Amino acid sequence: MKHLLKLSDWSTQDIIDTLNLADQLKYEKKNGIAHKHLEGKTLGMIFEKSSTRTRVSFEVGMYELGGHPLFLSSNDLQIGRGEPVEDTARVLSRFIDGIMIRTYTQKEVEDLASYGSIPVINGLTDYAHPCQVLADLMTIREHKTLLEGLKLCFIGDGNNMANSLIVGGIKMGMEVAIACPGDYKPDAALMKWASENGKFTCTDNILEAAKDADVLYTDVWASMGQEAEANERKKIFKDYQINNSVMAVAKSDAMVLHCLPAHRGEEITAEVFEAHANEIFDEAENRLHAQKAVLVKCMGD
Repeated sequence: MKHLLKLSDWSTQDIIDTLNLADQLKYEKKNGIAHKHLEGKTLGMIFEKSSTRTRVSFEVGMYELGGHPLFLSSNDLQIGRGEPVEDTARVLSRFIDGIMIRTYTQKEVEDLASYGSIPVINGLTDYAHPCQVLADLMTIREHKTLLEGLKLCFIGDGNNMANSLIVGGIKMGMEVAIACPGDYKPDAALMKWASENGKFTCTDNILEAAKDADVLYTDVWASMGQEAEANERKKIFKDYQINNSVMAVAKSDAMVLHCLPAHRGEEITAEVFEAHANEIFDEAENRLHAQKAVLVKCMGD
């Protein structure tokens, strides 16, 4: 049994195998080749945070793999009324074959895996977003052919996206640079690990971080659950934007990625977004293919 709780739990080979499988599944889908790897299996999808891409991509992906997706909001579960997560894990393990959860705390995901007896996939927590980063790596590899030796620059809040991009990038041999305000850095333990295991920098100097980047990446300034901080964050992050000045110091063929939804005029200008829309929406599409590969890797026989 294999979980995907955070990318740091997976080896470089695990990631490569998943990306290769995602490429294969994408090819098969485009060419009308059925791949019912999870026929007769059921995935419980727990949503304590709402979603567009995660909900649709997992639901469609499970269907295309021959399985059955079961949407479970916190309103539908006793976990939303105070049932301990360890009891929910043990009950669901008697009914279904796997769990995907999109929630707030990483501990809840880890506890589900610890107390349950079925695979658990992290659809997003405040700490990590591993499925998104697998789709990101898949997209970069499609456009750039390889990952090793590329420079990835993330600009914005040192949030779950920054944490997971650090791990995914370093494990795949990329240089990773983070540009963020001093009080909004990524997880300290992850930054220490990255510095010891690859080429990594974290700075408040945006142009320094973006210099010679092959891939520029950003995310919204206020994530879900931070709505009350939105106005304050706009002041703090106002300069942390991918714009023409940032593009000018990156490589001339630099990609731009965004995990979406995007707030044009805040973390990215409308001009840059539209110029790189094909890459960004390839990235969004690849959530489907990468997650199908995760489902097969975790739930397949």
